[in-house]
Amino acid sequence: MSSNAPSSSRKARRARSAVFLPAVGAVALAVWAAWCFGGDTAPSTTVAVSVGGTAIAVAGVTYFLLVTGNVGFFGALALAGGLLLTAAAVDQAAARGEVAACVVVKVTGEHHEAIFDGGLDTTLYHHTLRCPGGYPSTLAEDRRIAPDGATVRVAYDPRRRVDPALEGSNSPWLPTFLAVLTLTAATAGARHVSRRESRPAPAPRGRTGRRR
Repeated sequence: MSSNAPSSSRKARRARSAVFLPAVGAVALAVWAAWCFGGDTAPSTTVAVSVGGTAIAVAGVTYFLLVTGNVGFFGALALAGGLLLTAAAVDQAAARGEVAACVVVKVTGEHHEAIFDGGLDTTLYHHTLRCPGGYPSTLAEDRRIAPDGATVRVAYDPRRRVDPALEGSNSPWLPTFLAVLTLTAATAGARHVSRRESRPAPAPRGRTGRRR
């Protein structure tokens, strides 16, 4: 028996357990996010973000330790990205049961430079609003939605558990699709390593003498 057999067997078992990590992590994070965005006794934003961020980091590190190597590294990135997209999909699907007609007072652009060479710079537009009842008072979008003085319809949660959004602009389908894609990639990477390490090592060829 090859000396590498026990090591390969351990790697296979660890990678096999990582196969279930993307699905379990996504379900757990989706439940947590749904409670934070819509629960009657939802925690504060600080607690919600801290717990969710910690869970994503722990899931990524665990995946990398179980799978290891290049597959483990890129799989961990895919897992973390998929979990972030899962939270984004729940956020987009969160109930914003009230709509207000608000006047755009002014718009301020916040420029963000790319964090790496070759990346695209982005601009976040902060819209100062005047709404009946005083809320919402601001709206952040990746584009200017209206000129100063115009009226826009803004959907919001009266309990302020989720950020307001332009009426009709929220759709969970794109982040859901991307989350499924990245989580599937992480699952496939762990399954590939598990199958590879489960294969029996080829028997070494012995030298055969020449018959005379």
